[in-house]
Amino acid sequence: MTNEPDLRAQHRARLRRRFMDGGAAAMPDGELLELVLCRALPRGDVKPLARRLLATFGDVNHVMAATPDRLAGVPGVGPAVIEQIKIMEALGHRMARARVLGRPVLSSWDALLAYLRTALAHQSVERFRILFLDRRNTLIADEELARGTVDHVPVYPREVVKRALALDASAMILVHNHPSGDPTPSEADVTMTRAIRDAAGMLGIVLHDHLVVGKGREVSFRAEGLL
Repeated sequence: MTNEPDLRAQHRARLRRRFMDGGAAAMPDGELLELVLCRALPRGDVKPLARRLLATFGDVNHVMAATPDRLAGVPGVGPAVIEQIKIMEALGHRMARARVLGRPVLSSWDALLAYLRTALAHQSVERFRILFLDRRNTLIADEELARGTVDHVPVYPREVVKRALALDASAMILVHNHPSGDPTPSEADVTMTRAIRDAAGMLGIVLHDHLVVGKGREVSFRAEGLL
């Protein structure tokens, strides 16, 4: 009679074969998540845990973006699972970032938006990033300057300009996310952006755009006539 460990091993082997034969497109979120969890729990039954994670966070993207504290609140999630999930998240960010770092940003706009969606669209709090560019509009640094709450992130124009000068940047693109999913800029967003534009402009630093990332779409201040 086949015992439970043997059945689990056979199930995992089938998942791995399906992934290698058809890639991620051939597998639903739950099965992909099982493959990730197998690395953290090599002897356990990970299917129920994968289901709990998806029921809690909605999809794989939100599972990967969840904070360690929120992940730890799901029954069955321990340090090994949290570590594996955050490693996978970091790898995804690195791969997306590699497609834009060191390249002219304004001519690689689609790749830039794909990277920003990966990094920000599923975060549970507002994060404010700055893309620093050189004279050829090549991305020389991408830094998170501030982290806030679900609907606010504190940003100080002096700190933004100070960092741009330290990096010898000639231009910038501001980026932040709206965890609500609606990327419509607030009045506070507009006021803060114009203050940064004016402060940077006095020192010869160009503010190309401010992008607000939501769930499913982004808003460009430049395209909306807000800059």
